[in-house]
Amino acid sequence: MNTATIKNLRPTQLTHGLREIRQKTQFYRSLSGHDLEMAIAEKPVPVVLGPGGSAFAIDHHHVATALWHAGIKTMPAVLVADLSSLSYGEFWLSMENQRWTYPYDAKGQRRNFADMPDHVWALADDEYRSLAASVRDAGGYEKTTVPLEEFRWADLFRTYLPCPGTDEEFASLERQALKLARSSVAEGLPGYIGKAGS
Repeated sequence: MNTATIKNLRPTQLTHGLREIRQKTQFYRSLSGHDLEMAIAEKPVPVVLGPGGSAFAIDHHHVATALWHAGIKTMPAVLVADLSSLSYGEFWLSMENQRWTYPYDAKGQRRNFADMPDHVWALADDEYRSLAASVRDAGGYEKTTVPLEEFRWADLFRTYLPCPGTDEEFASLERQALKLARSSVAEGLPGYIGKAGS
């Protein structure tokens, strides 16, 4: 598999961060020609084939959604596994065992796999996912190859910080979340750096 049609990509999570998607969409819309092609080529979507041969994205949901909003219909893809011979139940069990899915909603509540939307852009907004991304970008923790790391950071922030209702509240929470990410409370999370200067 070299390319994926974005509208046919099935999600493996229930939420994404709309703030992060808006930023990425603006970025892709600002590019054209060779620059746009290179930017798209940098982020191939890892795919697992499921029942009926459906392509399930196991990462880069934000990138795929941003590309879709920017009017781009396809993106590069890498086939990670072919589980198309499994039954529906076996497929999701295998996906969970591999940590390739995250069936939790924007409140951190476990949901049924049947609740997964049909399209990557149809996920619910989770402000804490955007918060986790902005804290990482600000140097609060390092990006790792640990599956679903952003969700673990989002859940930490969900536990300790109120949900922002406005851009001003989000900006204020970013500062608090940055301190939290560097505190001992976050120790053990993937990419944990520790206190600044320690």
